Amino acid sequence: MNVFAAMAVLALLIVIHEAGHFLAATLQGIRVSGFSIGFGPALIKRQRRGVTYAIRALPLGGFVAFPDDDEDSTIPADDPDLLRNRPIPQRALVIAAGVLANLLLALVVLFGQAALVGLPAEPDPGVLVVAVQPGGAADRAGLTPGDRVLSLEGDPLSAGQEGVRSMVQTIKSSPDQTLRLQRQRDQQLEVINMTPLNQQGQGRIGAQLQMNLSGDSRTAANPGELISYTLGEFQNLLKQTVAGYGGLITNFRATASQVSGPVKIVEMGAQLSEQGGSGLVLFMALISINLAVLNALPLPLLDGGQMLLLGIEAIRGRPVPERLQLAVAQSGFLLIVGLTLVLIVRDTSQLSVVQQLMGQR
Repeated sequence: MNVFAAMAVLALLIVIHEAGHFLAATLQGIRVSGFSIGFGPALIKRQRRGVTYAIRALPLGGFVAFPDDDEDSTIPADDPDLLRNRPIPQRALVIAAGVLANLLLALVVLFGQAALVGLPAEPDPGVLVVAVQPGGAADRAGLTPGDRVLSLEGDPLSAGQEGVRSMVQTIKSSPDQTLRLQRQRDQQLEVINMTPLNQQGQGRIGAQLQMNLSGDSRTAANPGELISYTLGEFQNLLKQTVAGYGGLITNFRATASQVSGPVKIVEMGAQLSEQGGSGLVLFMALISINLAVLNALPLPLLDGGQMLLLGIEAIRGRPVPERLQLAVAQSGFLLIVGLTLVLIVRDTSQLSVVQQLMGQR
């Protein structure tokens, strides 16, 4: 059930992203011919008011289609309601709307949780393990989601972000060195050993860590505190996501192995959903922000790539040649599909190895 919940969240995020493009176009009176979730052959197809809605075979994203791209369209090329005939600011809004929709969804989800469930109480000393990557150092040491690390190398970990920073810094500076952790699980204390893997001179354990929150909540004192908390959580998630993608650019070799494919993402969602609604909310906000940042990158077929072409058009004073646009789109599609397949193979291979090791215990 947790896996299905994670998959449902991913599907919802894709729908929200494409709905952003769709609404930005239709609300401006721009013609739209299709709204699809996934790529490839259509499994389910319905037509309404000139728009074809479809769920397709390859669940790798989605797209909104415009008559501009249909060679068989009967709409005159000079129709003012075609996307390509609209002013650049209106077209830019359509392109950016998917990213904005995902960011807005993350804000709404975080705000809704804080308003309905409440703000978390003050964190306890220690660090909470939220998710564990199969085959990583944390997994090998026996850490599981929900464990609380109270001390590291005999030194108690502080409460809040200070404790998280201290543990992360120690791990990074201790590649291939055995560390002693005091773990709390179901009120039971146990000392275990963990050896961070060496990745380009830095220690990595393959786990997501956060403040040790007891699960208790309190009502916000006033609307200002509620808004401030939501914006703070949103800003932290956004900064971490941008920093992660920045690491791929500045230090690709050290961070490439941490990139996860669809299988790992679903697995992480399943782990977080085991913590209840709050874990699923965190997963939804985190992945929604990730989708927004990823699509904002200036890469072919992504929203950022389309925005880059639009910027070039604004500078040149005329559109980029259609042949070049087609070549960029085709190469981008092959790149994204190929990368996704590679990540799926890697993820499933790692899962198979882990399952074999678990079977041998």
